Amino acid sequence: MLAELFVNWHVDPVIFHLGPVALRWYSILFVSGFVIGWFIFSWFFRREGVKTELLDPLLYVLLLGTIVGARLGHCIFYQPEYYFGSWQGFWEVFMPWKGGLASHGGAIALILCMWWYAHHYGKKNGFDFVWILDHLAIAVSFAACLIRLGNLFNSEIYGDVTNLPWGFVFELRGETEPKHPTQLYEAISYLLLGIGLILLYKYRMAKTYRGTYIGIFFIVCFGMRILIEFIKEPQVAFEENMLLNMGQILSIPFVLLGIAFLVYAYVRKQPEPAEQPFLVNSSRKLEKDAKLSDNVHSLR
Repeated sequence: MLAELFVNWHVDPVIFHLGPVALRWYSILFVSGFVIGWFIFSWFFRREGVKTELLDPLLYVLLLGTIVGARLGHCIFYQPEYYFGSWQGFWEVFMPWKGGLASHGGAIALILCMWWYAHHYGKKNGFDFVWILDHLAIAVSFAACLIRLGNLFNSEIYGDVTNLPWGFVFELRGETEPKHPTQLYEAISYLLLGIGLILLYKYRMAKTYRGTYIGIFFIVCFGMRILIEFIKEPQVAFEENMLLNMGQILSIPFVLLGIAFLVYAYVRKQPEPAEQPFLVNSSRKLEKDAKLSDNVHSLR
């Protein structure tokens, strides 16, 4: 009875070919994540008075950081013996279209890129490193959901055999038994996380502190990753005899970092909204004038 409910998944990952170029579902969903992120950040910037001219450099930095970081993450964490063991493998490090992107590498690169972006643009526009990470967490939740859907269309990164009625038979990979659609598990987790964060931002922004959103994101996103990895098939051979696989090991520091951000938020208690520079400058000028007046009175 239950077997009739299994999904026989044989969707072609390629939408169409245009000469030697193939347009893939994964590519469409990957790019869509950045497009949606651009519109979300556009709303953030307009709502908090940050110049929208800063959106384009933010998009370029995010795109470059994600691709480079995710590619290097896969090469370093999962197959270093191949990519750094021969010249042929090494040159393939620079060929992300051949497959192999790791979300943990992308996360590390994005943190570094956002530090640069905040250092370059933040001070004169009323935001800092933690502010940009908080807002990035919301956009990345939705982008991560789309990327996992792309993995589903590629019939990759799926789970162990299951007898649950929503199991997927990934026929393109030669599978004959239903497997856990872990891509969907993660996609749904990230979608719910994104919805929760954006509602918190919309209705409670004035009452939250900087570091709250990124803290919640790291804990929930990578916490769910740790749990779901228990029912995933090993991605590389060396994971077969490990108590925790590489994805789980790399997720633990991010969960701890999320806890640290929440502690930071509630210790420092810095308001979440960006500070509009002209208001900050006016406030500082008033403080300076007040101090000068006090000094003059003391001299008299």
